[in-house]
Amino acid sequence: MSFKAEPLRLSTTQADFEPRFQQRLHWAADTDAAIEQRVADILADVQRRGDAAVLEYTQRFDGLSAANMAALEIKADELKLAFDGLPAAQREALQAAAERVRRYHEAQKKASGESWSYRDADGTLLGQKVTPLDRVGIYVPGGKAAYPSSVLMNAIPAHVAGVGEIIMVVPTPRGEKNQLVLAAAFVAGAHRVFTVGGAQAVAALAYGTATIPKVDKITGPGNAYVASAKRRVFGVVGIDMIAGPSEILVLADGSTPADWVAMDLFSQAEHDELAQSILLCPDAAYIDAVQREIDRLLNEMPRAEIIAKSLTGRGALIQTRDMAEACAISNRIAPEHLEVSSRDPHRWEPLLKHAGAIFLGAYTSESLGDYCAGPNHVLPTSGTARFSSPLGVYDFQKRSSLIEVSEAGAQGLGKIAAVLAYGEGLQAHARAAEMRLR
Repeated sequence: MSFKAEPLRLSTTQADFEPRFQQRLHWAADTDAAIEQRVADILADVQRRGDAAVLEYTQRFDGLSAANMAALEIKADELKLAFDGLPAAQREALQAAAERVRRYHEAQKKASGESWSYRDADGTLLGQKVTPLDRVGIYVPGGKAAYPSSVLMNAIPAHVAGVGEIIMVVPTPRGEKNQLVLAAAFVAGAHRVFTVGGAQAVAALAYGTATIPKVDKITGPGNAYVASAKRRVFGVVGIDMIAGPSEILVLADGSTPADWVAMDLFSQAEHDELAQSILLCPDAAYIDAVQREIDRLLNEMPRAEIIAKSLTGRGALIQTRDMAEACAISNRIAPEHLEVSSRDPHRWEPLLKHAGAIFLGAYTSESLGDYCAGPNHVLPTSGTARFSSPLGVYDFQKRSSLIEVSEAGAQGLGKIAAVLAYGEGLQAHARAAEMRLR
């Protein structure tokens, strides 16, 4: 069967550009009422019945029967066996990717994850104490969608942050374990791994059961049931984010081979029919060339049907007046992945404010960031890069303020505090400060 991809063709000079552009960007993150109710029921059941509920749902949804929860835990020696059993090329690739991811997050920790303090002239000490979370849960998709890279991207920054225990959950429909995922858990250092998934896994991590310990935070991607469950348990535990469909935006000046850019657009479109791939370029002839490469390459792709639906339904090839305008539009979109495919990407990078990750230059394909460049691939989607950041070491740490007021410092601060406390009608606050005045 032959497929055709027809991304929307737009130009910023068109009179109707703005409404057509906004319509193409729109993605309704509407929740399915039936899914929401089912998830609410599962969460409540796991909170009430614990392990018994997890076993029941694992059999019902994953077709995996187990006599007890111990049978659903993968021991450390099995993770090592999975790693040892991989072809040498896969072992080496996993280790190389893990090393790069670890090195990046260690640098991130040094830059932003250390405690600090200073003393005022009167001897008062003020500062911040940074401490890791005690225990986190990482959700890793399983079954047909098996992502060892997600194991590395979630577990390694948690390790670097100093998290005491990392609990990994991964569904294994019908008991089918992905050896690359298990090997990644070994390389990344997950402490315990359970073959459970879905809303029941999120519930077990959030509330704790007799076997699965309660965690402080849950990170990692999942399906609609997992996303709904994470949203509902937020507040009981922390979560990283609620992710929408994957996105790529390519800013091109026409200097990169058109087939490279076409394949980069494919790299996100192949995820999902709702994934979004957009090209912004001031050169109409280059946009034509990219469309020709899309036509030429599409039916070579195993996921051609998904790519075609994604590009036709949500993709766009947009001609801008110049690269500066392309950067301004990019900031409005705030994409998950932003490629600056230009001869001089550093000329344009200062103009770019909002993106999950920025890939500079023709040789920096987004796929390198997904697997092995080093920065985290868990990124904000759906425009949330305007106010959100990639997953990082900071997500696995918390901060406590340090305050040590000297006797001399209490004389000045006490007067200020008392005035403000009386103004708020909180006399005990004011008196507590005044008692320390000479």
